[in-house]
Amino acid sequence: MITRYSRPDIVKIWSPETKFRIWYEIEAHACDAMAEIGVIPEENAKAVWKVKDVEFDVARIDEIEAVTKHDVIAFLTHLAEIVGSDEARFIHQGMTSSDVLDTCFNVQLVKAADILIADMEALLAALKRRAFEHKYTVRIGRSHGIHAEPTTMGLTFTRFYAEMDRNRERLIAARAEIATGAISGAVGTFANIDPHVEDYVCQKLGLEPEPISTQVIPRDRHAAFFAVLGVVASSIENVATEIRHMQRTEVLEAEEFFSKGQKGSSAMPHKRNPVLTENLTGLARLVRAAVIPALENVVQWHERDISHSSVERNIGPDATVTLDFALSRLTQVIDKLVVYPENMLKNMNKFRGLVMSQRVLLALTQAGVSRDDSYRLVQRNAMKVWEEGKDFKTELLADKEVMQALSEEEVREKFDISYHTKHVDTIFKRVFK
Repeated sequence: MITRYSRPDIVKIWSPETKFRIWYEIEAHACDAMAEIGVIPEENAKAVWKVKDVEFDVARIDEIEAVTKHDVIAFLTHLAEIVGSDEARFIHQGMTSSDVLDTCFNVQLVKAADILIADMEALLAALKRRAFEHKYTVRIGRSHGIHAEPTTMGLTFTRFYAEMDRNRERLIAARAEIATGAISGAVGTFANIDPHVEDYVCQKLGLEPEPISTQVIPRDRHAAFFAVLGVVASSIENVATEIRHMQRTEVLEAEEFFSKGQKGSSAMPHKRNPVLTENLTGLARLVRAAVIPALENVVQWHERDISHSSVERNIGPDATVTLDFALSRLTQVIDKLVVYPENMLKNMNKFRGLVMSQRVLLALTQAGVSRDDSYRLVQRNAMKVWEEGKDFKTELLADKEVMQALSEEEVREKFDISYHTKHVDTIFKRVFK
């Protein structure tokens, strides 16, 4: 997580100040719950809230931790310094460190998910706008990187919209799965703390109580969360890769917006490179790198160990902050993407009608020619286009076997581009409802 690829709102979630504030709220709400059921005096619970506007001294907590070698104890020691040792004596009653750490981590992930979902909504709006703008802008579809049949730029944007819409639903589901808390004490048995405390704290923090925690919240939840982030990152790279291809000099069907004063190369002044989408490809790799460690965190010894801790201190902020930046950057790229419809047509016609070969094949079979013979007739004329630069329609019209089955009008009709766009509206209705 570096400043270059970070945005302040999501970075703030992972700051020490935010973390300690959440820890404080967990402890204070727990005291309220314990006071409600008579476990601790009400005045002690109220004393904890008297310092709610006090800024925690991060340096002081670090100083204490340097001695205690325990972050939660360091925080509790500093909190007692602020609240007063007598008033603070019931803080953390019956709780264990994981009650604070795990519940806080999930609160942070929920907050991060809210930002990521909002990011996705912005990206979807940009994709939808560009899809309708280029609904009937014809371009060549490619399979294996080779010209296949005509499609539209609007459909390209639409398929990316549909993919990201699925990702939005995945993020919503991941947020729901991670929104649990645990205040269950050592090994999760509630032996030293009433389950009411967990219910109360979770309700205050907008979480659901973890049905069964073994001192830690089960890490399959976190594995699922980071796996979704990895899927979203791959979808970002999917879009970025298409744009990178379209910006290649010999293609140039679209390109990233090149601003006034922007420079493309320190050596070659003519360069306009797809630097933003290349950057997105790299960022996607970083987000996906969090998935395997998150999956491996599922396995722990017995009721708990802390093998997951060092992993999560890294991947929590790194993956969410990086994905937030990537979603925002992709939205900007889509918003400002420069599209060249003329070049799309030029590329499609580069092989002089060759992309209409399937229509001719189907027409011949409909006219009574066997499929094998139809394929042979079409392919032999298509190869002349590939190898000799001939015009496909001209060659078909000069082929006696083809003309025995089809009229000249039937052959010419097979090169009508509108044939390939007749169901665009149907697809749009399916996706955009």
